[in-house]
Amino acid sequence: MTTSAELRLRKNEERRLRAGHLWVFSNEVDTKTTPLDQFSPGDQVQVTDYTGKFLGHAYINPHSLICARLVSRDKKYTLDQSLLTHRFKVALSLRERLFPEPYYRLVFGESDTLPGLVVDRFGDVLSVQITTAGMEAHKDAIIAALDKVLKPNTIILRNDSSVRELEDLPSYVEIALGEAPEFIDIIENGCRFQAPALSGQKTGWFYDHRLNRERATHYVKGLRVLDVFSYLGAWGIPAAVNGASEVFCIDASATALDQVEANAALNNVADKVTTIQGDAFAALKALREDKQRFDVILLDPPAFIKRRKDVKAGLEAYRRINQLAMQLLSRDGLLVSASCSYHLERARLQAILLKNSRHLDRNLVLLEQGHQGPDHPVHPAIPETDYLKAFFCRVTPS
Repeated sequence: MTTSAELRLRKNEERRLRAGHLWVFSNEVDTKTTPLDQFSPGDQVQVTDYTGKFLGHAYINPHSLICARLVSRDKKYTLDQSLLTHRFKVALSLRERLFPEPYYRLVFGESDTLPGLVVDRFGDVLSVQITTAGMEAHKDAIIAALDKVLKPNTIILRNDSSVRELEDLPSYVEIALGEAPEFIDIIENGCRFQAPALSGQKTGWFYDHRLNRERATHYVKGLRVLDVFSYLGAWGIPAAVNGASEVFCIDASATALDQVEANAALNNVADKVTTIQGDAFAALKALREDKQRFDVILLDPPAFIKRRKDVKAGLEAYRRINQLAMQLLSRDGLLVSASCSYHLERARLQAILLKNSRHLDRNLVLLEQGHQGPDHPVHPAIPETDYLKAFFCRVTPS
């Protein structure tokens, strides 16, 4: 592996890096001085400005639009097991201050100065997702460093994300350490959950909405609740535990809904939770035709806008799903509307909610706004790390 080759930037292209960003785009590289075709995916390079002044160590993928990602600004430290161990200890110190139990996102990519790497902790089980060639080249060092810092029973590599295609990486799921249990355990907001260890979405759980799910429990006592895109019941089951009279969970996956029922039983609320299997849009329409009404609707859809080219269709999907939800609300209802699409700005989601409410001749006010929890820290120089938003809306007659 190349460890000391230079990647030189064009004049003035270093400004973003000096301001804190970690990415180098291929069109920022002085390819006459340092041709990209001399590198292989995963090579380490020294990024320099146009005069040759050192900016940082990075790994490179010459075939990707983001062709390099900084891992260190100190000449003495390149990406290796020692640096990974140090970064994991720094990340762990924050999470241990925040959470009394070992259930959280331990590493959030660029925000923990480890671009291309996500690690979720489920007690003694770690679920790891590598999304770049540079991190893939250090897979063994990552496993060794995690083992040294945390001594887990199991490390699972959930390298089956579609994002890996952008780096020409294969998709696979692998047990890197120990033996994988059938289910991973999660403790969150006073509730217990289980998720499939090898086949759940992403790393198996979505810790990012933890604080928003906790806030939602303050609005549900004695009320009828609908949890749309419920996955394993992370929103709906805490609502039942915190006094909702009834909770209905909608998801397209029958397997996920089987686990909702199992998780409801784990928390002794199986009698309050009903599952509805099917497409969310069709299910909401059917509930409306059946003249159903709900006091609280929890709307946490998947990313309808994954890339810029998806914006037009994605905006229409957000408009439709929020309008369908509002049409099911009782006269004085609460809608929690969330989005994990970075390309849907907070102001634009707010505008969609307002426009829908006026179209339905309803009055909408915002009670709270939420975003990702502190185990998903935002890097202020990298807007892409600030992606999650949630609006808690009271919807009443005009």
